[in-house]
Amino acid sequence: MKRGHLGKCIMYRNRRRQLLGAAAMTVIALGLQNRDAKAQENPNAANPMPPVVVDQGNATPSSKKAVRKKIQSSGGQSTSTVSEQSTSEPSNPLDSPDEAEVVSGVGSKGMAVPLTSTRLSRQTIQSQMPASSDTAQLLTTVPGVSLFTSGGISSLPAINGLNGDRVKVLVNGMVISPACTNQMNPPLSYIDPSQVATADVIAGVTPVGKGGDSLGGTITVESLPPQFADVSEGVRTSGSISAFYRSNGDGIATSAHAEAATRNVSLGYTGSWAKADDYSRGDDGPIVRSTLYQAYNHALTLGMKNGADLFTFQGVYASVPYQGYVNQRMDMVDNDAWLFNTRYMTHFNWGTLDVRAFYHQTKHRMDMLEDKSGAMPMSVDGTDAGYSVKAEIPLTTVDILRIGNEFHRQTLNDWWPPVAGMEPMMGPDTFIDINHGTRQRLGTFAEWEHRWDRAWSTLLGVRNDMVWMDTGDVKGYSSMYAADAAAFNAQGHARTDANFDVTALARYEPSATETYEIGYARKTRSPNLYERYAWSTGAMAADMIGWYGDANGYVGNLDLKPEVGNTVSFTAGWHDRARHTWEIKVTPYYTYVQDYIDANFLKSQSSMGGGMDMGGMGMMDMASTEFVTLQFANHAAQLYGVNVSASLNLWESNVYGQFGLTGIIGYVNGENLDTGDALYHMMPLNAQLTLNHRLGNWSNAVQLNLVNAKDDVNALRHEPTTPGYALVDLRSSYQWQNVRLDFGIENVFDKLYYPPLGGVDWADYAAAGQSGLISPVPGQGRSFNAGVTVSF
Repeated sequence: MKRGHLGKCIMYRNRRRQLLGAAAMTVIALGLQNRDAKAQENPNAANPMPPVVVDQGNATPSSKKAVRKKIQSSGGQSTSTVSEQSTSEPSNPLDSPDEAEVVSGVGSKGMAVPLTSTRLSRQTIQSQMPASSDTAQLLTTVPGVSLFTSGGISSLPAINGLNGDRVKVLVNGMVISPACTNQMNPPLSYIDPSQVATADVIAGVTPVGKGGDSLGGTITVESLPPQFADVSEGVRTSGSISAFYRSNGDGIATSAHAEAATRNVSLGYTGSWAKADDYSRGDDGPIVRSTLYQAYNHALTLGMKNGADLFTFQGVYASVPYQGYVNQRMDMVDNDAWLFNTRYMTHFNWGTLDVRAFYHQTKHRMDMLEDKSGAMPMSVDGTDAGYSVKAEIPLTTVDILRIGNEFHRQTLNDWWPPVAGMEPMMGPDTFIDINHGTRQRLGTFAEWEHRWDRAWSTLLGVRNDMVWMDTGDVKGYSSMYAADAAAFNAQGHARTDANFDVTALARYEPSATETYEIGYARKTRSPNLYERYAWSTGAMAADMIGWYGDANGYVGNLDLKPEVGNTVSFTAGWHDRARHTWEIKVTPYYTYVQDYIDANFLKSQSSMGGGMDMGGMGMMDMASTEFVTLQFANHAAQLYGVNVSASLNLWESNVYGQFGLTGIIGYVNGENLDTGDALYHMMPLNAQLTLNHRLGNWSNAVQLNLVNAKDDVNALRHEPTTPGYALVDLRSSYQWQNVRLDFGIENVFDKLYYPPLGGVDWADYAAAGQSGLISPVPGQGRSFNAGVTVSF
C-alpha cells in the first residue's frame, strides 16, 4: 500500500494530537481536583438542571420531561403533543428518554417539524455504534433513506430516490461541500458516530427555513451539547471512554469524551479513531478489495451560557490517512480537514434569535492503493465559509413568523500532478481540472405558521437563493488535451442562478389518535462545480469524474440549468392516545423535476476493454458490456413512492421484561421522462422489521432486513441488476453501573448479497487486469461485534 506520504506529516499530526490531548487532560485534572474539594465541603449538594441544556445523567424520567418542556417553551411558545411526537423516530416503544438533548433553536417545533420528520436519539445512535464507524449508516432505520455504497466511512445518503447534492446535509449548522471528483469526503464523514447527539431527517416536503439548494430533504446532525454545573458544584467534570471491535475486516474503533464546566462555562473534548482492513463477502467468500480505511477525529467545544442564552464554539480536526473505494477507479490516500463553527442563541421579548457561522478547509489527495494497479496522483483543496441568521417571532398566540438569511461560499482547486514516464497521457504538465472555482449562495426566507383551531394548522413559506459560480481557465497534461481546453477556455465561465422555493403544509388533527398532513414544495438546486466545469472529454480524464460508482466517465456542461422539483406528499398517522402502545404512519409522495441533471451519451470506451457481468449469478443481467463517457444534461424526470413506519408494544411482564416491534417499508420509482429510462440507483421495495426486548438494564434486538430484486435499472450507465435478499442482525447491550457492554452479530447467516446501490466492483476488475466481466459490489459477510463504554 502506498502510505509513504504519511511519513512527511506524521510529526506535525502527532504534535497537534498531543496538544489536543494535553488540553483535555489539563481540563480533566483541574476539574477533578475542584470536584473533590467541593464534594468534601458539601457531599449532599443537589444538582438541579441548568435552564438551557439537559443534564440527563442525574435526572429522573419525570424531571427530564419537566426540563425539556422548560427548554422548548423558552423559545416563546410551547409545543403541542403532536409536534413533539412528530420529531421522534418510528422507534421502539420501549425506549426511555434520551441521554443527550440538543439545544432547541429556531424551527424546532410546530409545523416547522413535518410529520415526515424523524429524529434519531442518542440512545438509538449508541445501539448502532458497535456495528459501524460510518455516520451515514445510522440513517438506515429512517423511512425513505437509502445509501450509496462508497468508502467505509463515507456512504452517500439518498432521500426518496433523490441523492447526492439533492439532499441538504448540515453538520452543526455547517454546509460542507465534498472536495473531490468522486465525493469521497461527504459531509457526514467529518463527524464520528460517537460524537453525534441527535440526527434529524426530513424526507420530502421541507420547510423553506430548513431547505435551500436541495430537492430531496434535509439531514441535520448535531454533536454533543455542552453541559454546565450547578452553582453549588464549583467545577463539574464528566467523561467516557469507548472501544469497539468488529471481526469482519478486523475493525477497531475507540472514542473518548471529557468535559469540565462551571455554572456558565463549559470546555469539552471528544476524540475518535477507527481502522479496518478489507471486509469479507458473505458465504465464507474472499475479501472485497479496496474497503479498508483509517480515520481520526478530534473536537474541542467551548460553551458559555447566560440564563437561557447560549454561545458555543467548536474546533474540529478530521484526518483520513487512507480509505479504499471499491466502486471507484481511485482511492483516498490522505484527507486533512479543519472545521470551525460557532452558534449564539438568544431570547428577546419578541422571540428567539439563532445565529451560526462556520469555516471548513480540506486538503484531499487521491491515488491508487495496492489493491489497484497503477499511479495517478490527484489533489484537491477546498474551503467552505458561511453564516445563518434565523429568527422566530410569535406574532400572536396562534401565529409564528420565521425569517432568515444564509450565506455559503465554496472555493475549489483541483489539479493532477504529472506522472513520470507517462507522457503525453499523464504528463509532462500538471492537469488543471478546476482552477479557482467558486460557488456562492445567498438565501433569504420567510415562513408563516398559523393555528386555525384545535384541529387545523398551516405553514406557508417562500425562499430566494441567488447562486453565483465561476472558475478560471484550464489546461491538460499535454497537447493531446489542447482542443478540449481551448474550447472550454473560449467560453465565459461565470453563471448566475436566481432560484425560488415555496412550501405549503396543512395539518389536521381531528382527535388524539389520528393526524393527517398534506404538503407541496417547489425546490431548486443549482449544479455543483463539477457538473458545470469538468471539461475534458478524454476517457482517462472523464473517468476521474463521478460519484455514482458505475466506472463510467463524466463531462461537465456549462449550459446546465438549475433543477426545479415539485413535490406533493400526504401523511396519515394513527396511534394510541399516549403514543406508547402503537403507532403507524403512511406517506405516499410524487415529485416532478424540471431540468433534472441526468446525463447524455457522449461516446463509448469499448477500446479500453472489459465489460460487465453479475459475478456469475445467472439471475443478474447487464444490458451492455461497455464503459461509456457521459455528459451531464438537463431532462424532465419523475419520482414516486411510499414510506411506511410503525411501532407496537407487544407485551410487558415484570419477570420477562418488555417486548416491542418496529418496522419500516420503502418503495421508490424514478423515470427520465425524455428517454423513458429508469433513473440511476433507485432503491427497490425494501422493509425492515425489528423485535426489541428490554429487561431492566438489559436490551436486545433482532432485526430482519428484506430487499427485493432490482431489475428496473438505468440502461444508459449499464447499471447492474441485483437479486433480492434477507439479512438477520442481532444486538444486545447491558448497563452495569457506569459500564455499558455491547454485543452484536451482523448478517447472522453469512448471506452472500449485493446491495442494490452498491455500484460495480472496480477493485476486483482492476486486480484481474481490467479484462473480462465486472460484477456488482458484494455486501459484507457475517461480523461479530463487541463494545464497552465506561462513563465517569
